[in-house]
Amino acid sequence: MGFLMGSVLGALAGIFFAPKSGKELRSDNIKEKGSEVLKDAKEIYADATAKAKEIIDEAKHQAQELKKEADRHLSEARQKAKEILARGEKKEA
Repeated sequence: MGFLMGSVLGALAGIFFAPKSGKELRSDNIKEKGSEVLKDAKEIYADATAKAKEIIDEAKHQAQELKKEADRHLSEARQKAKEILARGEKKEA
């Protein structure tokens, strides 16, 4: 019985001596959670932006390397074609 009375009196004391109403506390809590979510969203956006830039830069680098390799193969193919044509012209002469 004493425990029950103490609990009730403690709850009432908490309500009467609380610096803010429950509505104000909930409002503050919602604002705080909203700020945290916004902060987290900004961090996620910044991370995603940085990672996307890294991926794009790497893709550009790989594309340049592939172009260089393709140009090299094309140059070799042209050279071989010239050699084959030159041999064919010598045989005709």
